[in-house]
Amino acid sequence: MLEGVPLPAGKAELVAYARAQDASVARDLEGLPDEEFDRLDAVGELLTLVPTRPREGARPPLPESGKPPGGPDYLTPNPTDTGLVRHSAPRQNPPQKAIEQAAMTRKKQKAAQGG
Repeated sequence: MLEGVPLPAGKAELVAYARAQDASVARDLEGLPDEEFDRLDAVGELLTLVPTRPREGARPPLPESGKPPGGPDYLTPNPTDTGLVRHSAPRQNPPQKAIEQAAMTRKKQKAAQGG
């Protein structure tokens, strides 16, 4: 947006030129220090360092949805129920059946590896 502005130029001149081009860009330039700029690269470098004001109408971040995976133990360094069988397991897949399936899978993998 500043391409074509006569240089060297001060902050006020840059803001005025940008406002004539695009008012939203001018707001970003208002955070620049009051000094004279002899090249646009210097302005670009400072713009990456200067925090800009939030745009008008910007939406706030959405709240997180639901509980984190693992429930309250998500933030517990040493949870007490790690590896326990959950009582909420589906009836068609009881814990004993799941253990047997895992044992059979391990045996097949071991046989496939030649061990």
